Formats: sequence, C-alpha cells, structure tokens
Amino acid sequence: MQEEIIISGFGGQGTLFAGQLLSHAAMDQGFHVTWIPSYGPEMRGGKARCTVIVSDEEIGSPLVRRPSTAIVLNIPSMDAFEPAVKPGGVLIVNSSLVTRRSERGDIRALYLPASDAATELGNVRLANVICLGALVQATSIVPLEAVSQALDDHLPERHRGLLDLNKEALRKGAELAAQK
Repeated sequence: MQEEIIISGFGGQGTLFAGQLLSHAAMDQGFHVTWIPSYGPEMRGGKARCTVIVSDEEIGSPLVRRPSTAIVLNIPSMDAFEPAVKPGGVLIVNSSLVTRRSERGDIRALYLPASDAATELGNVRLANVICLGALVQATSIVPLEAVSQALDDHLPERHRGLLDLNKEALRKGAELAAQK
C-alpha cells in the first residue's frame, strides 16, 4: 500500500500542520512516511501545500505528481490539484471557500463546509483538521484514533490549549465524510 496525498491552501490555513499530523499518526502506526512542505515567501495568504506519502514499504521517491488523495482548502488549490488526482482517488474540498464542483466522474469528491463547521466549533483555523478527519474517514489510511493520539503526542506546547478543539474538529470531519 502506498498513498500519496497533497494538502493545499493559503498560508495560515494549517496545510503544513495537517500534513505533519497525518505523518506523525502514520509513523506511530509503523508506516514509512515522507512529508514535504512547500510555501511561498509570504507568512499568511500566500500559497502553502505539503505532500505526504504513507507506505507499508520503503518509499522510492518523495515526489508526488498524481496524488491518490488531495485536500483543497481554497479555489487556487482546487484549480491546481483537482486535475492531478489519479482516477479512483479522493478529493476533499472545503466547500465554504470553494464553490465550484469537480466535473470529473473518475474520482470521489467530498464537499465539506469545513470553514463554516470550524467557525461553529469556535475557531475557523480548525478547517484543516476537519478536512483531515474527512480524509481519514474516506480513505482509512490510518485509524482516526491514531490521529487523535498524534495530537496528544505531537501537538506543540504553545497550542496545547487547542487540543480538545482539535480532537473535536477531527471527529467532526470524520462525521461529515461518513454522511457523504
């Protein structure tokens, strides 16, 4: 098994964090993992994305050209990565910010109002974790509990006050994906 994932959005939307969290959960489950961040010079508002590969065998190359799954948090990410998802793959769309639908019939597209749901939870910056919960639910790449445990084990001290909210966002994303 080898899953290749792209998580993309604006800087400040937590794309890199979502990828790190998935990477930690997969490593803690004994998988081979790569995580590569990519972002522009801007701290907030510029392009930000990361690629994650999770495999039960050694990974030959960390490059992801045709992801099996993509999370797109904004319109430019949808435009860039919807065409790249390989047939049979999964596209998770933050429909709070991306209003257009995929015209592809060969992928599974999940439209989640992630930013709206995050705002309802009390922090719009949780949209990334909502989408990650949806990814885990839709792909079974790792158990949801493994991601929750990765939050416990790897969430930086400066963000510990958001631990319970992150766990709630993770569950919310899984619930939204299960309804699709």
